[in-house]
This record gives sequence, structure tokens and C-alpha cells, in this order.
Amino acid sequence: MQVLHEDAFLLALDKPAGLLAVPGRGEGKSDCLAARAQQRWPDALVVHRLDQATSGLMLLARGAEIQRRLSAAFAERQVHKQYEAIVHGHLPAPGTEDGWGEIDLPLLIDWPNRPRSKVEHNGGKPSRTRWKALSHDEGRGTTRLLLEPVTGRSHQLRVHLQALGHPIVGDTLYGPEDGAERLMLHAKELWLDHPEFGKALHFVSKVPF
Repeated sequence: MQVLHEDAFLLALDKPAGLLAVPGRGEGKSDCLAARAQQRWPDALVVHRLDQATSGLMLLARGAEIQRRLSAAFAERQVHKQYEAIVHGHLPAPGTEDGWGEIDLPLLIDWPNRPRSKVEHNGGKPSRTRWKALSHDEGRGTTRLLLEPVTGRSHQLRVHLQALGHPIVGDTLYGPEDGAERLMLHAKELWLDHPEFGKALHFVSKVPF
């Protein structure tokens, strides 16, 4: 667990792939980023989550009042997030002037197959993801993408890319068996205003793949 920022109001931590963000259900699932943070900062509280298989930036609040402010900032989409991923197949640029494409597909928890989510046009929650092709690896048959989740649904990036026909490499829930060592999805940048001082903050986590 790498500390990218620490002050009296918030923490920016770098979660490794494979570590739970919060405690899971069942025996042996108590170790998580939140518990490790609270050992060092007893007032640290979770504001948002990353999937266990996803690495990268997570914000934690110092105390309940800052947690409330940061949670409101996330809910009101005042926190800007970028991820990087490697997906199967050659995904060409969308042909837009700025090079960004958008996936707009409603999502719903797939209750019989939890923790999976699925595209559901009848009753699904509105879900939007912006994407941009960064490079292609023709030898491996993959594309590196920059991703911006406009909404924050469970497994949104993973399900949207599967629906596009380009699942993320190493995705054991939504992709093919590919022998990858991990899910190739990393939360790499966050922009927000400081919840106490209003100063613009920008955090960066180096992509490990």
C-alpha cells in the first residue's frame, strides 16, 4: 500500500491488484486496504471502492464529515477519474474529432450470478464510459485504452468493454481464459477539489503494466 498523499483531511493510496478495498464476506477476507489504512490512521473512512482485481488510486476520508463531503463530490460527479486498460482485439479509434468514443449501456447486478453485472435495457441503471485507444499490440492482439467512467456502476468498465466485444485482458469474470497474471485495469489519475480548502488536487498512480 503506497501513500500518494496524506493530510489531516484525506488520503490518496495506491491499492495493489488482488487486495480487497473493504472487508469481504467469509473467513479470511478481513485483510483489505481500508483495514490496513485504519491501522495507521484510525479515522480513515472509505469513500469509494475498486474491484479486488483492479489496482490504483483510492481516496479515503479522515473522519465522518470529510467522508460526507467527498461522497457528495463523487455522487455529483465532481471527481474526475481516468483508468488505463489492455483489452483483447484491435479496437480502432472511433473516428470522432477528439478521438474519444462512448459506451452508453444500462447495467444491472446479475443477482443469480453475483458478483457479476450485466447489460439490461429493461430496468438497468444508466451507465456511460468514455474510451480512447492509446496503442495497439498487433503481436499480442491487444489494444491499450484510456477510460473515463462518467457513471460509477459495479464492474462498469469491465462489462462495457465486454459488451463492446473487447473484454479486458485477465478478466476472469467477463473475458476468456487468457493466462494473464492479473486484470489489466488500473485507476491511474484523480482530479478533485480539496474538501476543506477547495484547492484543486491531481493524483497520479503509475500504471504497472
